Parts: sequence; structure tokens; C-alpha cells
Amino acid sequence: MSKILTAYFSASGVTRRVAEKLAKETGADLFEIEPEIPYTDADLDWMDKKSRSTVEMNDRGCRPAIRSRVENMEQYEVVFVGFPVWWYREPSIIDTFMEQYDFTGKTVVPFATSGGSGLGSSRKNMQALSAGARVEEGKRFSAGVSGRELAGWAAEWIAG
Repeated sequence: MSKILTAYFSASGVTRRVAEKLAKETGADLFEIEPEIPYTDADLDWMDKKSRSTVEMNDRGCRPAIRSRVENMEQYEVVFVGFPVWWYREPSIIDTFMEQYDFTGKTVVPFATSGGSGLGSSRKNMQALSAGARVEEGKRFSAGVSGRELAGWAAEWIAG
């Protein structure tokens, strides 16, 4: 079996719950991509043009700092990367994560949570930040996705 990692960023807890189910169903290690400076409710107010999340997403070069690092990233063959959809793509902290590691030879599979938005340009963006990796199309899930559905979806990338 492949060595699997489920890494995720969760602003409200929804992506965390999906990531935990995915890790349990696949036997993956779990890693939370935690911002060095946690987001407040005001930071996440997408209606406020001056909120932290809006400012970050409007600056494609923004790279919010991450609190900790994955130990021994080289051991993983498949890395599921979860996040909430922000402005039709991955949050900037995911860009930080993708640039921190050498994903050469790894399969990276994005998954996202959203009330309705798809992953937009996430795959293309993540591929550009991780030369040498195979970044898959990924999928958006609702908060209530079942472990069984996640396991069936993930099976494509997990060797038996």
C-alpha cells in the first residue's frame, strides 16, 4: 500500500471533518495546515474588501506563514490536500504549503469543501507550484459527505 498523507487547511471546521473522515477511510496520516496567525471571523469576512482573506486572495504572491511542517514528506507517495474554496480557487496558505515541499514523483489530489463552488483554477495553480508532481483534478465535497463516498473516490489513487 502507498504511504498516504491527508493535509488540510480548515477555516471553519468543515474541511477538518472531511479530512478526518478521508484519513480514517484511507489509513492516511493527517496533517493540519495551520496558519501561524490564526484567522478570526473578521479576517474571513469575504464581503469586507479590507479583510485579511480578501487582501490575501487579491495578492497572488501572498504566502501566509504555516505554523509547522510535515515530518519526512519524502515518505509519502499520495498527498490529498484539502481546503475550503475561496474566490473559486485554493486559499493562499495552500500555495505556501505547495511551495514548502518537493512533490517530485508524488501524486497530489486536491479536495475542497464548499456550498456550491467548484475547485476552479486550483489544480492548475497547484501544479504550477509543484513541478515534478502529478496534480489530479480533485473534487468538491459537501460537509455531509460519507466516509464510504470518500473511500470510493480516493481508491483511484491508492495502490492495494
